[in-house]
Amino acid sequence: MSKLMNPMMVAALSICLSLGLGVAMTWRVLSTLVKAPPAKAELPEVAELKRKGWDFWTIEMDNLSNELKEERARLRKQAELLDQRAARIALEEKEFAKLRAEIETMRKDVATKVMEIGADEAKNLKTLANTYSTLTPKAAVAILREMDDVTIVKLLSLMKTDVVGPIFEEMGKADTTLAKRAALLSERLRLMKVAKAGKAP
Repeated sequence: MSKLMNPMMVAALSICLSLGLGVAMTWRVLSTLVKAPPAKAELPEVAELKRKGWDFWTIEMDNLSNELKEERARLRKQAELLDQRAARIALEEKEFAKLRAEIETMRKDVATKVMEIGADEAKNLKTLANTYSTLTPKAAVAILREMDDVTIVKLLSLMKTDVVGPIFEEMGKADTTLAKRAALLSERLRLMKVAKAGKAP
């Protein structure tokens, strides 16, 4: 007890206590100020892999993932270009079909306007033309009324003008519809004559 009352001992004990209390208080204040470093945020791919059982991620895997993303983007862009090209080709095909239909219509128009007699049918047509030439104009018109215009024009082109004239006259007398048809046949007959003249050597 006498040692505890020694002023040196009391001074040493008070210094130790004050140092310990100072360190404890300082540690308590500093521990609230110093925070733990934030945890590194994981990439979504890494988190997904860890969820599926992968617990590691390397630089090589990261590079491979980036390459796959770039390749996917490139393929998507290429697919878009192919879609655009396919749409352009489809549009051109529609235009081509339209042009082909117009050409076919024009070809049919030309075929109906300019008629020619084939060599194989010429003999039969001459025989028919000679037969109709012997008929009266009224009888000839009655038969011709039932035929198509192309055949009539071919037959009339093989008849003499002194036979064709009375037939047209009879058609003009019959009715207005037949008169209009006679005019149309005359125009086609004119084109028929031009076509035949053009073929002559």
